[in-house]
Amino acid sequence: MPIVNVSLQILPCVEEERLYDVVDKVIEMIGRSGVKYVVGPMETTMEGELDDLLEIVKRAQEVCTAEGAARVASVVKIDYKKEGVTIGEKVDKYRQG
Repeated sequence: MPIVNVSLQILPCVEEERLYDVVDKVIEMIGRSGVKYVVGPMETTMEGELDDLLEIVKRAQEVCTAEGAARVASVVKIDYKKEGVTIGEKVDKYRQG
């Protein structure tokens, strides 16, 4: 299976003062998964095999509800091509240093 990119924007329904804390828990879970990822201001983009990344998306919902979210809205984007696609090919030219 080719390497793909999956971006996840997660919007847990919690008190506003807890929003970043819950999102941080999701990002920590992504980090523990071992996949390559980049945190952006509105979404986190991951790189890996599609099945693995979709499992992470599923677990993200569970992290939010375990943290007390009554509901979770998520936006998922998938960039798939037969030959594979990497985060680096899209953004390396914009990185400084």
